[in-house]
Amino acid sequence: MSNGKHDSRLIWITGASYGLGREVALQLARRGDRVAVSARSIDKLKGLAGEAPESSILPYELDVTDGQATADTVARIEAEHGPIDIALLNAGTHEPVSADDFKAEKLRKLVELNLMGTANCLEPLLATFRNRRRGQIAIVASVAGYRGLPTSAAYGATKAGLINMAESLKPECDRVCVKMQIVNPGFVRTPLTDRNPFPMPFLMEPEDAAAALIRGLDGDGFEITFPKRFTYLLKILRCLPYALYFPMIRRATKQ
Repeated sequence: MSNGKHDSRLIWITGASYGLGREVALQLARRGDRVAVSARSIDKLKGLAGEAPESSILPYELDVTDGQATADTVARIEAEHGPIDIALLNAGTHEPVSADDFKAEKLRKLVELNLMGTANCLEPLLATFRNRRRGQIAIVASVAGYRGLPTSAAYGATKAGLINMAESLKPECDRVCVKMQIVNPGFVRTPLTDRNPFPMPFLMEPEDAAAALIRGLDGDGFEITFPKRFTYLLKILRCLPYALYFPMIRRATKQ
């Protein structure tokens, strides 16, 4: 990018029908990128395309828990629009899980979408990008993956898995000129966070969160995290011994 101008890229975003993924797609399209968007609801994707400059949003109906359909979608995007430059793997969901009503099926549901859905995207992307020796992948996890939090036994476990997966893949990706990043947002106002029954410190609007994410995509850092004041506080908590951490969590959640 130079002199305020931007070279158009082809960017694929999963989980783009609402929330952060939707807003990132809009902002990228409005600045001149072509954005292939995927989600299970094609109607919502078509509505998104109608809000962006003509032909800048390219809708693809997809359930990322279907590995073959995901590989076919990657191939179709590239056949129809050329090589993918950046993939933002954002598809995921949240469901509270507590010790009082722990159900393995709730965990299975989140593992299939949040963790395996991302893996289904990584398989064709890594094969393609490694052969080209170029490409960029950003996996959306969460600060909930830093450390165990109440009611987050399933969601946090999947996000911790994504963080570990990205960390493990990065050195090998570096060797083949593929840029691997992890995105760890704090609280962002979305239909998912609207369900939370507790106060959410430093809650960000999706427009501000999307702008921060895009700045991170343009940068060189491995981790993209926002808002900084909140996420850095959680990084400090991650270093505390259990003898200090658990009493602090009990006080913070009034348990």
